[in-house]
Amino acid sequence: MDQQSELVATAALDGDTIAAIATPPGKGGVAIIRLSGHRAWPIARTLCMRSVEPRTPTLSTFVHQSVVIDQGLVLLFQGPNSFTGEDVAELHCHGGMVISSMLLNACMALGARMARPGEFSERAFMNNKLDLAQAEGLADLIDAPTQQAAQQASASLRGAFSDAINALGDELLNLRIYIEAAIDFPEEEIDFLSDKNISQNLSTALTRLDTLINNARQGVLMSKTAKIVLTGKPNVGKSSLMNQLAREPVAIVTAVPGTTRDVVKQTLNLKGVAFEFADTAGIREATDIIEKEGIQRARNELETANLVIEVIDDAADDNTEESFEGATPTIRVLNKIDLSERRPGEQPSETITTIAVSAITGAGFVELENAILSILGFSNTVTSTPFSARERHVAILQATYNLLHKGIEQFHQTGAGEILAEDLRSAHETLGEITGVLGADDLLGEIFSSFCIGK
Repeated sequence: MDQQSELVATAALDGDTIAAIATPPGKGGVAIIRLSGHRAWPIARTLCMRSVEPRTPTLSTFVHQSVVIDQGLVLLFQGPNSFTGEDVAELHCHGGMVISSMLLNACMALGARMARPGEFSERAFMNNKLDLAQAEGLADLIDAPTQQAAQQASASLRGAFSDAINALGDELLNLRIYIEAAIDFPEEEIDFLSDKNISQNLSTALTRLDTLINNARQGVLMSKTAKIVLTGKPNVGKSSLMNQLAREPVAIVTAVPGTTRDVVKQTLNLKGVAFEFADTAGIREATDIIEKEGIQRARNELETANLVIEVIDDAADDNTEESFEGATPTIRVLNKIDLSERRPGEQPSETITTIAVSAITGAGFVELENAILSILGFSNTVTSTPFSARERHVAILQATYNLLHKGIEQFHQTGAGEILAEDLRSAHETLGEITGVLGADDLLGEIFSSFCIGK
């Protein structure tokens, strides 16, 4: 039996070795095939037909069944000192789907199997190389829409969020241990109601938890791309407004009403936060079939918006608004104040946030950007939020807060240590779901399946 046949025959006995292309599909300078598992090194060395030392990039010719596939680099990492905690091999070949697919198929012919989406990260989690919050931070880093979002996701990957969770968890655990010890040893005669340390520590934990919730909410917002739709009558300056926000001409602007007939979408960065802006056709009674279709598309965009910016020509004789009715948060923008001579910035209004701007000069746009961030829930310090987060994290933190708050209220009402200890236990276990200390298998599967293949 030759070496390649022997590898295939023994692969099943050694457990799964997984393989995947770790670089994006398509043409490129380099493609990387990643392997993880007990057979990763033997498979790599078989394809190289030479000895390769760990952590030493080695130039090699990749050969399978006497056919030369490519020439590239081989890099080996020995578990547990690798990303997954297992033996890992990386084969660096020339970019392109044909070559990388040939090399991946050769790995699978030698006993590896195709990795599931996120399986490398899942193995890192199972081998205690990453906790769940760090693994999610890795996925958020890959998907980050802005530099600030990437920095926050990187902080989560390095453990900033996990450290905060673990520190709070330790506080809750120590409080519970103290209370249960007092219950088990009544001869110490600790009066719970008069023990100020317990009350102070509970209050401190609740305050820290509240801060974590606020930071997590901002972290969630930073990782998303909210949709903002510009609407209004024709020729009120919607496209000019979008160009001013983009700091470049992304939409066509003319003096002819109805220039914009289709939806023009552009992802813009406002103060480090990504938003998808949609410039839509002016809404009016139209007879032209193409303009009618554009107006219908504009109305469709309004139905899925996170925020609507209703643009009005402040210099027009007829500057009544085209009333937008809906539950979506709305900002009314009075445009063309360079012609109407209105003071720029926020205007008095009892019903709707109203900002006066000039899309030509840029006057009032600082106030407009601040209003957009504020209405969508961003704080003034959103870009300094210390970590990225997800909706599930906020839900878990809120559930932990509710349990802790309930325990404190019951403690102050009854002074019963047993009830407080049980609430602390529940709060501690709930908090552990963030880092994966406690977590259902189906939840873990759902999280890792959203990762890209090869990660």
